[in-house]
Amino acid sequence: MSAKIRVGIIGSGGWARYGHIPALQALEQFEIVALAGRNLTKVQGYAKQFSIQRSFGSAEELIADPDVDLVVVLAPTPEHGRLARAVIAAGKDVYTEWPLSTTTAESEQILTLAKVKGIKHVIGLQRRFSPAHRYWRDLVRQGHVGKIRSVRMSVGVDAFGAVMPEAVKWVLDPANFTYLLPVYGGHFHDVLFQGVGFPEQLAAVMESQFPITTIAETGEKVPSAGANQVMVMGKLSGGGLFTVQLEGGQVNRTGLQIDITGTKGALRITNPRGFQNPEDHAVWAMSDDTGSFKLMPTPAEYMPLPVSHLDASVQDVAYLYAAYARDKRTSSTDAPSFEDAIRQHRLIDEIRQKSEAFGV
Repeated sequence: MSAKIRVGIIGSGGWARYGHIPALQALEQFEIVALAGRNLTKVQGYAKQFSIQRSFGSAEELIADPDVDLVVVLAPTPEHGRLARAVIAAGKDVYTEWPLSTTTAESEQILTLAKVKGIKHVIGLQRRFSPAHRYWRDLVRQGHVGKIRSVRMSVGVDAFGAVMPEAVKWVLDPANFTYLLPVYGGHFHDVLFQGVGFPEQLAAVMESQFPITTIAETGEKVPSAGANQVMVMGKLSGGGLFTVQLEGGQVNRTGLQIDITGTKGALRITNPRGFQNPEDHAVWAMSDDTGSFKLMPTPAEYMPLPVSHLDASVQDVAYLYAAYARDKRTSSTDAPSFEDAIRQHRLIDEIRQKSEAFGV
């Protein structure tokens, strides 16, 4: 393709301005031509700040713009499904931030619509594109650990604690599908199981350790039904065993740690931030003849894009967009699609069902 992919972004919040806009503007394959949001005055200001040509006060106006090839949906989660359907109906490619919608059934319907329309669809599971994650997954495929015996992942964050700001009060309604398991589970399960194989069977337990959330600005007490502690264990398709612990509302954030042990060695992946990362994850390796972990710097070939000036979490977004552009050019299938979203939806459903069966 010689022409740039013309992008319209729905949503002008922090993640659009911190993540998507800088990532897209760093890539020569793309041009952001339109920005839409509910507050037109703010949207116009952001458009001027980032040199974006057109501003819209509604998503529908942007979707109808004939100069937009790819629509990026960054609105709040409850709007994802409706907006994705509107983009598909217009016959345009669509990128939707994870989750695709608030229910598995709705997401399955959206995937069917996209297939019928024949458009390309992308889901924002960008964590898998971290250079460090791509590196350790290749180490696993190359046999560094041998046959996987066990996998352990812990994700500890300060989000979803006992006190939350008014601006995100809406996430406390579990119907909005924006609590710990969908958000952090969706992203980090995708990262993990892309590398070690998906669960063949599992058990789970979840608990809401802060059943009442206090709104910081007002002191209002709001019931919080979404679990802020999740533990999953089971067997991988390749035969190894795994455990995953997600913990929200930490006072002292522990971040991300993944341990993978096998018949020949071990890998450890760490990041004290866990989610929005100024720096990429660290990969440590141990072989059977050393007895200690050694830092394995990510090789330069895993970082081919000119995005080193961006925070690592934003670089992940750039690599996802580059995969989409490559798919458009070569008919490859590297970018995560709505099929990947459905897989995460179904995994979350199974975790919830097994937790209910456990009696929690």
